[in-house]
Amino acid sequence: MKNWILHLSAALILSATFSGLSGCKKYPEGPSLSLSSRVARLENTWKISSVTMNGQDVTNLFSSINYTETYDKEGNYSFASAVDNRSGKWEFQNNDLEIRRSSVSGQSSMDLIILKLKSNEFWYRVIDGSDEYEFHLVSQ
Repeated sequence: MKNWILHLSAALILSATFSGLSGCKKYPEGPSLSLSSRVARLENTWKISSVTMNGQDVTNLFSSINYTETYDKEGNYSFASAVDNRSGKWEFQNNDLEIRRSSVSGQSSMDLIILKLKSNEFWYRVIDGSDEYEFHLVSQ
């Protein structure tokens, strides 16, 4: 009888723990749980999987120029393509829900709204004037 009560108690504790974790998702598209820090997941060179502008697919505009973005753990950011290369700084803000990119030559700071941040996928939304872009990037 004691073993049965012990097993039931353990099952209830695990159930409560995992049901609570499912509500802890930081970003709309995930992940639900990660053992890697946000910085560790962001630190990568990313290539385009898809891009939309105001809901229209514009992936070809970026993939045709081999566009990539690189973030490192020291807060350095760069993008590279067949037509331009620039660098600057990045930092998390708004309780780690956004990334601010700044000091990119020729550009004002830009805030990215994180939709998904996994070690192999990074999705974000950015508003540039009246245009809304959604970037889906994968690790290179």
